[in-house]
Amino acid sequence: MAETIKELLDKIHEEGIQAAQSRAAAIESEAKLQAQALIQKAQAQAKQIIEEAKLSAQKLEQTTKVGLQQAGRDTLLELRRQINRMLDALIKQQVAGALSPQELAGIIASLAKQAPGQDVIVTLSPQDQARIEQEFLAQLKEQVKKGIVLKASDDISAGLVISFDGGRSQFEFTDQALVEYIGGSLKPKLSAILNEGQDSR
Repeated sequence: MAETIKELLDKIHEEGIQAAQSRAAAIESEAKLQAQALIQKAQAQAKQIIEEAKLSAQKLEQTTKVGLQQAGRDTLLELRRQINRMLDALIKQQVAGALSPQELAGIIASLAKQAPGQDVIVTLSPQDQARIEQEFLAQLKEQVKKGIVLKASDDISAGLVISFDGGRSQFEFTDQALVEYIGGSLKPKLSAILNEGQDSR
């Protein structure tokens, strides 16, 4: 009887160990499967993060490139504007220097001699009008053998506006008109030089 109980206990013990071992193996297998699933999920997430980062980097690179191109164009346009302003100022300075009262008197005489017989109306800056009236008007009238009327205008800083038909039509030789005329001839050439420098890069 004691032997039977012992065999029974041994059997129960053995079955318990086997059950525990089987349960441990099942838990281990399940843990491995869960760990593998977690690893695969983590790898998929990491891959997605890398792809998103690559896309973001490409977009940033493209945006930066476009931004730099736009900044380059803006800088070139501003440079051209500044060069054109400098050119206008330089032409205006040179023209104003060339249009002294003595030179203006010569221009008036030359134009008036070729004009029909009516009086000539000349509009100048107040300073030039005063100087020509004082120093050259009598001589001009003697040269051209016709009446010359001098008028002053605050809108003119240098040069003159001349009319041969009582003011109905007029020809403008002011510094501003000459700047526009000379600049209109020089600016396309300057623009071509700037474009040539840009195309060679």
